[in-house]
Amino acid sequence: MDWLMGKSKAKPNGKKAPAEERKQYLESEYTKVRVVDLDLKELVVLPREIDLNEWLASNTTTFFNLINLQYSTISEFCTGDSCQAMTACSTIYFWYDEKGKKTKCTAPQYVDFVMSLVQKLVTDEDIFPTKYGKEFPNAFDSVVKKICRYLFHVLAHIYWVHFKETLALELHGHLNTLYAHFIVFVREFSLVDPKETSIMDDLSEVLCTPLPAAQNHVTER
Repeated sequence: MDWLMGKSKAKPNGKKAPAEERKQYLESEYTKVRVVDLDLKELVVLPREIDLNEWLASNTTTFFNLINLQYSTISEFCTGDSCQAMTACSTIYFWYDEKGKKTKCTAPQYVDFVMSLVQKLVTDEDIFPTKYGKEFPNAFDSVVKKICRYLFHVLAHIYWVHFKETLALELHGHLNTLYAHFIVFVREFSLVDPKETSIMDDLSEVLCTPLPAAQNHVTER
């Protein structure tokens, strides 16, 4: 199960969009909007009575479902014409199939590959066991790391390319909360290489730092 993802630093169409245009999501009026006011660090710490693999499996499955749902809210705007490559910042992500064949695909194709593969993994009893007494595979952590890497690519694409649509739908509070929770989780268990997430470090710094009570705009929905 050595599915890998490649990426290229080549700029889409040879051009890089101005950073100030592409980083609307960093404006304070948007970053302060969340749907919950919780200490995310406490939320992700492994409880004493829970097995590590059980905790990783439960959280990974939850993040898969939530990120899939978040993407579905803007999927009608993410088309083969509007998103001819899977991009985030100046990075183009390529898909590598089980045979190692490298494919440059549209963003919706890429996300479909990701979600289909992750769905297959999290519902495989030999990898994500749900029955009592069933053991996790020895390489379970590596599977979780691959899944989290894939899911990060989807979140990064939503912020870089579809934040305006997310704003129009008034779902940026949900996206911010989901992203911050995900980043705190993968950092807690070292599930994604920091070099991989570095393209979003500025946002991570803002969203993973608790806001003063007076500035926290919690949205009830």
